[in-house]
This record gives sequence, structure tokens and C-alpha cells, in this order.
Amino acid sequence: MANSKSVKTSYQIARERYALIGVDTERALKILPQIPVSLHCWQGDDVGGFENLGGALGNGLAITGNHPGKARTPAELRKDLEKALSLIPGKHRLNLHAFYGEFDGKKVDRDEIAPAHFKNWIEWAQKNGLGLDFNPTCFSHPKAADGFTLSHPDRGVRQFWIEHCRRSREIGAAMGKALGKTCVTNVWIPDGMKDTPANRMAPRARLAEALDAVFKKKLSPQFHLDAVEPKLFGIGSESYVVGSHEFYLGYAVSRKKLLTLDAGHYHPTEGIADKISSVLQFLPEILLHVSRGVRWDSDHVVTLNDDLLAIAREIIVNGYEQRVHIGLDYFDASINRIAAWTIGTRNLIRALLIALLESPLIRSAEAAGDYTTRLALQEEAKTLPFGAVWDYYCESQSVPVGDAWLNEAKNYERDVLSQRK
Repeated sequence: MANSKSVKTSYQIARERYALIGVDTERALKILPQIPVSLHCWQGDDVGGFENLGGALGNGLAITGNHPGKARTPAELRKDLEKALSLIPGKHRLNLHAFYGEFDGKKVDRDEIAPAHFKNWIEWAQKNGLGLDFNPTCFSHPKAADGFTLSHPDRGVRQFWIEHCRRSREIGAAMGKALGKTCVTNVWIPDGMKDTPANRMAPRARLAEALDAVFKKKLSPQFHLDAVEPKLFGIGSESYVVGSHEFYLGYAVSRKKLLTLDAGHYHPTEGIADKISSVLQFLPEILLHVSRGVRWDSDHVVTLNDDLLAIAREIIVNGYEQRVHIGLDYFDASINRIAAWTIGTRNLIRALLIALLESPLIRSAEAAGDYTTRLALQEEAKTLPFGAVWDYYCESQSVPVGDAWLNEAKNYERDVLSQRK
């Protein structure tokens, strides 16, 4: 583990090296803490929630692994989040699903939830200086057991989910108003079919109608923004997903909603980085769910790979920091859950830093038609000492430098997580 003096010395050398290619590292370090990342609460308890209505996870979602110590109560989940946040530089946000409300042992169905059920989450966020984001939970429920929710052929079932999503928007707006930080409420549904459908049109027509009903009430954009999330396929909906990319792109543009781009919701060889500047030609803002797809599974812990670097670069070099809402979305029960949060979030922030350290000479060369210089500088950038700048940033934010955070996560596992049965 590097000591403070060596961290500062390494940073000064790196600062001088970057200055030679026109990069001001101090400017990068001022911008980086202003870009919040929305951590996903569901990594901490394996997408279990706290309502206990008896619905199996299902609907295209699957959790693998049985590492000890998952959160069993809201209090435990908040404690785990506090530990993870203490290992991550910057001030961030939390993304909540609707079935993480606190219902005091009472049966409160999804079409009955209200802001009062999230009072403790709001107070916790206020105490910790965090913003909150929100999601209706259209899975793990008896009324989603056949794989359809907002596009369900039964009007009564459809109305149930419309009401749930309406109430979720109200909760998101209440969160935004209470915290003074705009809440993004994201609608994702699992609707689709395992095998080839005979009628692709009818469910999409029902979905468009249902979404219009969900969004009918206008909410202040100062406190609340709506997002809709497409998917290519899911487990159990391999052949057909009602809410496809094309469907939601058209819906978002025509209804002036945010489009959610989830890194794990496209073809395994398809990246979302190229989509960012495309959709932002026509939408004022978008939401990202940063994940890591591996073959047909979309929710692995985020690593510092080319896909992540490309996503971060598109945000930074195009000046999209205020137009792109960044969230994480993965769940891994095979490793320490605090570590999963920490690894993924630190990697995302590290990718943003690398983008902030890109030399302006690269774009200048492209603008001049000098593609030789562009390629040469892109390759040289890969060995520049960004690690020294990252270590210095972590130290300046009073979080562990290098892998020192791992000991803290393991100590927490020994003292806290391993005690949970």
C-alpha cells in the first residue's frame, strides 16, 4: 500500500507528464467529484426486497451464488451501503426499487405503496447527503408470474401495474422534493415470450396505451424525471420482448421521456457507447445503467474494460455530464457484496477520470484530418500514468488508496456480514 508521500510524489510526476500533452490534471480532479453515480440497492440483498408478498424472482432475473452476509432488513442494507460508500471517492446517489419500502409487517400490495413507506430511506439520504432514484418493481409478484405486466392482455392486471407505476412516480417526486435533488424514476418491465409469438403488435399497442396512462399526470421536472428502459431479450423471453429498443426509442422521443441505455440489454457484441451521442441528438437527457454482459447474462460486476472506457469517454469528451444520469445495475451473490459495489463503482469513476485526462491533441488531429497522429496518440494514452492521478484523487477524497479498501471490506465481512444467518 502506498504511503501519502509517495502518492503525492507520483502525482506530481504524472501531473507534469500530462501537462506535456495539454492536460490539466487539477481541472480533471475538480470536475470528477461533481459527477454522481447512482449505486443500485439490489446488489446488497440479491434483489430480494422487503415486502414479502411471496413472488419468486423470475421474469428474466436470476441470482447466482450464496456468499454469506446478504442484507436481511432495510437497516442492514443501509449499514452495508454506508460501508461501501466509505470506500468510494465522491458523493453519490442511491437507486431504490419499489419493493424495498418499509411496511411494518403489514401487507401492502404494489398498487398501494406511498411515499410514507420510504420515509426512512429519505431521512437516511438526507443524513448522508445523497440523492435518490427510483424504480417500480414489475417482477417478483403473482400478477407478473406469466411474464406480462403493463402489456398484459387482461385489463385488470394491466390496471394494477399502471397504478403501481403511477404511485412509483409519486414516490420519486416526493424523494426529489424532500432532498432537493432531482429523482429519476425508471420503468422497466419483463414482458415478453420464450418462443416465437404469433402477434407482436398487440402487446406493444397495449404497452404504449398503458405507459400513456402511467405518465398522464405531469410532475415537476425540478424534482422528478421519467425514464423508460428497453431490453433485447431475457431469461424466459428469449424470442420476444415487448419493450424493445426501437419501441422505447420511439416512445421516449415522441413523449419526451428519458431513454435508459443498459449496457447489458443489447447483443453481446454490441456496445452502448456509440448510442449515447446518437440519441442525445433528439433527447435532452438519458439514463445509463452501467453493467457488464457476459454472453446471455447481463449483470456482472463492472470491470475497467474497453466497453466501460468507451462509455465514460462519450460522456466526458462530448460534455454530456449534465445530460447523462449514470447508474449501476448488476447483482453478484458469489462474492462479498460490499466488494461488488466498491469494485464496480470505483471502476466507473476511474473510467471517467481516464476520459477527463484525454489529450485535446487527439481531437485536434482528427479535425485536421491527421488520422495517423490520432491513432498514435490514442495508443500512447494507454500507458500514461493515470493510476497516479487516481490514487491522488482517492487520497484527496479520504478513501482508501489502491487495494487498501479490500482489507476494510474483508474486516467488515468478518465482523458484520459473517454474523448474519
